[in-house]
Amino acid sequence: MKVIGLFTTLVLLLTISITACAQDARSGVQHRRIAEGVRSGELTRHETRQLARQQRRINNEKREARADGVVTAHERRKIRRHERRANRNIHRKKHNRRER
Repeated sequence: MKVIGLFTTLVLLLTISITACAQDARSGVQHRRIAEGVRSGELTRHETRQLARQQRRINNEKREARADGVVTAHERRKIRRHERRANRNIHRKKHNRRER
């Protein structure tokens, strides 16, 4: 019985850490997409500022969620929703035919 409990705890911790890594990887990809948009001229200064502010808010939200040591399912859903919204915003702003 103790082995099953230990195994379950290990799987749960591993799942949580994988989720955190996936969220951090997504954030890195979004930062690279923004930087690429700046280099190519697809993003204006104002758009870049807006997207950077949105990324800072998401990073702060992640930090606050991890502060107590437990990221709840509700917090994960909220962060994921904000990252999806940021992803859409990056795409829209890169493809709106405004140039620097």
